[in-house]
Amino acid sequence: MTEAERFSDEHTIERVAQPADIDENGHVSNLVYLRWVLDAAVSHSEAVGWDHAHYVRIGAAFFVRRHEIDYLAAAMEGDRVKVITHIASWSAATSQRKTRIVRESDGRELARSVTTWAFVGMNGRPRRIPPEVLDAFRAKPRVS
Repeated sequence: MTEAERFSDEHTIERVAQPADIDENGHVSNLVYLRWVLDAAVSHSEAVGWDHAHYVRIGAAFFVRRHEIDYLAAAMEGDRVKVITHIASWSAATSQRKTRIVRESDGRELARSVTTWAFVGMNGRPRRIPPEVLDAFRAKPRVS
């Protein structure tokens, strides 16, 4: 992926599939993949200085408008995965975040998602994303 194809730098978290993550089919539940996608988004926001309390202080936060997830392969109990996310684009009041879940042992992509996040005031109305939020996430220039 080129720098032009994403607004933010990539952010990665690691997870290990736990016994409670396994569904009746013997592999990690689709809901767990979704949880990992959300965990990565929250972690990314916190890493750039925007935890929940910071959003509350400005009176608005991001809320999911839409999730698309392609499930490509099963994760099993004990699998270590990397959840890699970045912001692909912004509009006035939304962002589009792309996430990949990759098994560490073989590098296989297990799932990929696109989530549309809406920036919403505490009154429930959409708001423009403030410049300070955009700046916090903006990809840092690469040094050659």
